[in-house]
Amino acid sequence: MNGYQGVVALIDLASRSVERIELDESIVRKYIGGSGLGTYYLMKYSRVDTEPLSPDNPLIYMTGPYMGSGVPTSGRHHIIFRSPLTGIFGESDAGGTFGYRLKRAGFDGLIIVGRAEEPVYISVIDGEISFSDARHLWGLDTYTTEARIVEEIGKKVTVSCIGPAGENLVPLAGIFHDGMVARTAGRGGLGAVMGSKNLKAIAVGGSRPVNIYRQEELLSSIREKTKQLKEAGMGLHLYGTAGGMETAEKFGDIPIKNWKLGSWTPQVKNVSGQKMAETILEKNYSCFACPIGCGRIVKFNGYHGGGPEYETVAMLGSACLVDDLEVIAKANELCNRYGLDTISVGGAIAFALELFEEGIITEKETGRKLVWGEEETLIALIKEIAHKKGFGATLGLGVKKAAEMIGRGAEKYAIHAKGMELPAHDPRCFKGLAVGYATSNRGACHLSSFTYPWERSASMPELGYATTHDRTLDREKGELTAKFQNLMSMAD
Repeated sequence: MNGYQGVVALIDLASRSVERIELDESIVRKYIGGSGLGTYYLMKYSRVDTEPLSPDNPLIYMTGPYMGSGVPTSGRHHIIFRSPLTGIFGESDAGGTFGYRLKRAGFDGLIIVGRAEEPVYISVIDGEISFSDARHLWGLDTYTTEARIVEEIGKKVTVSCIGPAGENLVPLAGIFHDGMVARTAGRGGLGAVMGSKNLKAIAVGGSRPVNIYRQEELLSSIREKTKQLKEAGMGLHLYGTAGGMETAEKFGDIPIKNWKLGSWTPQVKNVSGQKMAETILEKNYSCFACPIGCGRIVKFNGYHGGGPEYETVAMLGSACLVDDLEVIAKANELCNRYGLDTISVGGAIAFALELFEEGIITEKETGRKLVWGEEETLIALIKEIAHKKGFGATLGLGVKKAAEMIGRGAEKYAIHAKGMELPAHDPRCFKGLAVGYATSNRGACHLSSFTYPWERSASMPELGYATTHDRTLDREKGELTAKFQNLMSMAD
């Protein structure tokens, strides 16, 4: 099949066995893309009553047909699982180079089941899969883990791994890729699923080509589209996703003080992508097959690694009233190293700050004063969440479960949908987001329908929207969301 290697590996950690599953073209056509095919295998290898942190919960890495083709912005892979944060369907995706190297290793995906007796890591290199002892890696952060494994293997590989948060089975833990640039599959607690399997990391690499239909014509189209994308994406290249902070604040789209306030002027200028470019930005980073290069590498005061994206700046910044970009970048690096989802962590910390302000929790529960905008509060709670210590053990469950444990009206301040903390886009700003959050399969997700650009400035006559849909109106948002959910199901 063009666009596919035609093989998915079923890896049983308990028996250290590997089964090669030949892809059925009829299944590939029906469940197209990494998310679709991964969901098919999740339904096949799990049950309705599968516990998220049990050995029976499969952890599924999957690529789509564009991966390895060079199609611009196609360098993303999906990870599918049952979520320990929400208890329902979970998926998350990441850019970087992992998906490309998995495809070049000779596999379209990996289905990982069972639980290893001791910590292990898996190597997938040129069609061969092996298991290695990872006890010496257990407890290491994600940056160090990648560096150690690359050194041990001695070949050009990309590593997907967890940090201490995943090892500690924190439901806010993600899976991280590409070392210090920290390309993250963050949402839903998949890092905890990986940790529950005693699986520290997966290293992939190889040189197997991908068969492409009418390759010369495709390459011609890629050259044309690459030029267009470079021009259209110049703002993202210069300022990254955080370059949209000031515009989002004007619209009323960013979370401020746990979603309580509607304006954060002039503080937003202190944490924008433009400010980052002027101060701590060292260079750009591009994921595989992406001509835009919106990734940030920052360097300051001994910190050096992936810079904060829009979601991170908003959730660890404006949601917590932190208006110091270096503090946000420091908190982001801690989350990257520990292996934590910055969206849910920011939501959990903002929730705690408001509970403390309202007197629902006190120093008796938290062990310290919780202060809006304070570096010490932000950093201390991130560390506690990652290591499941103190009040962080409660916050690390996510705001829904934490509120249920705390009681005393805490549920009022827990901002989530289906147990997943909202990403940094306010559904009161774009009404289509409200419907999208409520109906998304994984809980609060702005990407499962991705309607808000069409409520802000975009149009799509092909779906019946020749002009921008009025963001302030309630009517017709269900139909809008349904159409774009169908469209986005095709976009890995």
